[in-house]
Amino acid sequence: MENLRQIHNRQKRALFFLLALLVLGWGFAPWPKVFAGLILGILFGLYNFWILVRRMEKFDRTLTAGTRAPSLGSGIRFASGVAAAAIAISLPETFDLIATVIGLMIPYGLMLAERIIYHLKHQDPGEKER
Repeated sequence: MENLRQIHNRQKRALFFLLALLVLGWGFAPWPKVFAGLILGILFGLYNFWILVRRMEKFDRTLTAGTRAPSLGSGIRFASGVAAAAIAISLPETFDLIATVIGLMIPYGLMLAERIIYHLKHQDPGEKER
């Protein structure tokens, strides 16, 4: 099984490729506000995912050491999402709010899709089909 850092690195590569495509869309498509909102949301979503990876590694270390488990930083990630929405609301001529919110969720949707594909590829041969 892969560790969370490997998953995060693979997600980063995929999201940077997607960001490059979105920058091209922002520059050449007739909807620059939508692409700018997606870019803003994905950047904040990637930041949230990075915070989650760091907190999960810290959580794992403290559980292994047998000490009290810290929080997983949900408040920081929530505040980051609010900050992305606040930027989109304060600059409506530059960013689309709906696209920003969708962009915040793209890293998590990509992670879910990647995990489903991983588990389909690595099914135990002894496991019976249902």
